[in-house]
Amino acid sequence: MDGTMTAPRYESDEARWQALIARDPEAEGHFFYAVITTGVFCRPTCPSREPRRENVRFFGDAVAAEKAGWRPCRRCRPTGRSVAESQIEAIRRTCEAIDAAETPPSLASLAETAGMSPYHFHRLFKSIVGVTPRDYASAKRTGKLRDELAAGSKVTEAIFGAGYGSSSRLYEKVRETLGMTPSSFRAGAAGQKIRWSTADTPLGRLIVAATEAGICMIEFGADDAALAAQLAARFPRAETARADTELAAALNAVAGFIELPARGLDLPLDIQGTAFQQRVWRALQEIPLGATASYGEIAERIGEKGAARAVAGACGANKLALAIPCHRVIGGDGGISGYRWGVERKRELLSREKARPR
Repeated sequence: MDGTMTAPRYESDEARWQALIARDPEAEGHFFYAVITTGVFCRPTCPSREPRRENVRFFGDAVAAEKAGWRPCRRCRPTGRSVAESQIEAIRRTCEAIDAAETPPSLASLAETAGMSPYHFHRLFKSIVGVTPRDYASAKRTGKLRDELAAGSKVTEAIFGAGYGSSSRLYEKVRETLGMTPSSFRAGAAGQKIRWSTADTPLGRLIVAATEAGICMIEFGADDAALAAQLAARFPRAETARADTELAAALNAVAGFIELPARGLDLPLDIQGTAFQQRVWRALQEIPLGATASYGEIAERIGEKGAARAVAGACGANKLALAIPCHRVIGGDGGISGYRWGVERKRELLSREKARPR
């Protein structure tokens, strides 16, 4: 639906009035209102003082309001970009600046690019992207480092190519970036110790694997042999060992969550992914139990409107079933599809989460 059409819920003047006084963001683009005493027309979310009901007139689009002789409001700019749209565009520009920079830009320079004060920019960036500018830049460098290492670059070259000023700066936070040393990551996790165990769950056989940093893999499979093969493919040169007793608590937590979702699932995770994937996965972890969101909605939440396909790709790359709840992401039409571990499992998980007490 484009911005000039009227959604059914805003067809009546009473419904429009209720949206106006609530500053309903979903009403944006569906109607405009004019105020007799000021001679201007506004967006339904205009921050101006609430007008008296008898002084308000409604229009389906800005063109109709202008033709009727009303002037556009200078605060909400109904004939141009909304404040929210302008803010998203400003944050998008700064993300692009971070992506293109060899070293992370300073907060002051990013704020200048956005045309805001550093304080306001920092707060707005986090509200739109979901992380601070510093965390976004750090995740972006991690993504570059992974790409460099995966392409076969030497460790030192990869470190500097990713924008780290020195190898010591990377190793200070190595557990937060790769979950292992760069040389180990490049060599298919050679020398990395990974413990694993399997168990039956209401949704089939499950594997849980962990590095010293935390759980690095939760996946469903046909049987233990298939699950062990998945682990080997993910970390081809790691030193893996079965550890049923050591991982019993984690397995019980996962199985218990499937049985009773209201218990929640709080495990130490070793999350490994690109900057974009990590932004998507953080957004997924914020979807409440029993709720769902579309791929498009997740894209908007991370400030990447129109990137629904990329979000779907990040969901497909998730190796931490349930802990990062990609099963709560559905199609724009409400359809249940596209789950790494099968649509039936996804449907069953959603059914259990909606049926169980929250």
